[in-house]
Amino acid sequence: MILYLEHNRFHYELENITRLFFWKVEVREENPQALPAEDWCCVSSRAEDGRVLFTVRACADGKRAERSCAVSPEAEEKAAEHEVSRILFGCLAEITGKRPAFGVMTGVRPAKYTANLIASGMTPDEAERYLQEHALVTPQKASLVRQTAEAGRKLWAMARPRGYSLYVSIPFCPSRCSYCSFVSKSTEKERKLVAPYVEALCRELDETAKITKDLGLTLQTIYIGGGTPTVLSAEEMRTLIGTVRERFGAPADGEFSVEAGRPDTMDEEKLLVLKDAGVTRISINPQTGSDEVLRRVGRRHTAADIEACYRMARSLGFDNINADFIAGLPGDDLESFRRSMDWAVNVLDPENITVHALTLKRASRMREGQEEIFSPEASAMVDHAEEALTAAGYAPYYMYRQKGTVDSLENTGYTKPGYPCLYNTFIMDEVQTIIACGAGAVTKLLDPAANRIERIFDMKYPQEYLNRFDEMLQRKYYIKEFYEQYGV
Repeated sequence: MILYLEHNRFHYELENITRLFFWKVEVREENPQALPAEDWCCVSSRAEDGRVLFTVRACADGKRAERSCAVSPEAEEKAAEHEVSRILFGCLAEITGKRPAFGVMTGVRPAKYTANLIASGMTPDEAERYLQEHALVTPQKASLVRQTAEAGRKLWAMARPRGYSLYVSIPFCPSRCSYCSFVSKSTEKERKLVAPYVEALCRELDETAKITKDLGLTLQTIYIGGGTPTVLSAEEMRTLIGTVRERFGAPADGEFSVEAGRPDTMDEEKLLVLKDAGVTRISINPQTGSDEVLRRVGRRHTAADIEACYRMARSLGFDNINADFIAGLPGDDLESFRRSMDWAVNVLDPENITVHALTLKRASRMREGQEEIFSPEASAMVDHAEEALTAAGYAPYYMYRQKGTVDSLENTGYTKPGYPCLYNTFIMDEVQTIIACGAGAVTKLLDPAANRIERIFDMKYPQEYLNRFDEMLQRKYYIKEFYEQYGV
């Protein structure tokens, strides 16, 4: 699709709207002298009767559509952008026959947006109607977003003044799944980096802890993620978690999460290390209950291995476990996904279940040579997950979206009563400072008075992290400057 934006100041949002319908979009900021024969869209504007008239014309597969809207020159920028987005959405929906469920909501945090509507004075019912009528969100998604927003607002209240959460990055996996785009290295090729990485990470944690203590900040939650943290040996894990506990102490709200991830990295010794160190929540992530789908995406374990890992974790006293599933994996279909959800609820019975819609970014092997993500049943899978999990007593509590997701769908975390993950809510809804250590980690410093976030980026890759460690460590000292400068 070629998108012509003639004299247009809404470039970013209109490109995002177009990408809801077309995987490959070429933007041209020019007045086209001659339009292509097919697959084009032109957004133009002109002054007329004291207003600005925006016109969208579009063509794809021989179908054409045209819509216009008039905007007052005094209209706020966001309001004008929204009106143009609506007519663009309408044209593209008409010529493609597609109807993205989130309408013109292109943001990554629909639940936070809705929670803010409620905080501004709307009732939950009014906010839900606003999503449908103003943002063109389908009734089902508007209801899901409203439920998630209401749950999130209750958890926001638990963010303490001058509180923070600690994130620790382990960017290694035993092997790379075909759909993965995270910054991680396979230990098959990079095992030699693990020991020096853990040593350097402990140094970063030590210096970071000094800063937080000098500032008198309160640690609320800890989250060790990746990658697959349990790819570390038991001794490496003991060293890392021992450093975290010794330098930072116990989290004030008692939540200490570790992504155990894949059963092919787990054994009883590692689980005992986690348990003895006070870890309260772990993730053991099947992604699917189908052995064939697991094989196709490069996971070196079976559903039976997952079940055995759950039994072992339960026998050692872990009573808060999360399971991740992905809708839209290659080789999966709606019936297979239904069986995965039944298996999750009735066999694994975790406290949290997170349902992700398949997202393929350019760094994933699955995207190689592929122009478009296509999974005809992904939307039905996500809808079924919502229905099945709420029927089983789970409720949605956090949500986010990503670019490059099949059908522009969402990722939603569901929880049994009393088991929401505070860290997930704090980071996804950006209501608390997140101090992050390790390769690829991003510290987010929150100034709530100004609703401003500033970021500190650690080096992206493990080797770069090691090579430029001292340079990177200097960035962490901005944490103190931030708190002192803005009086947070």
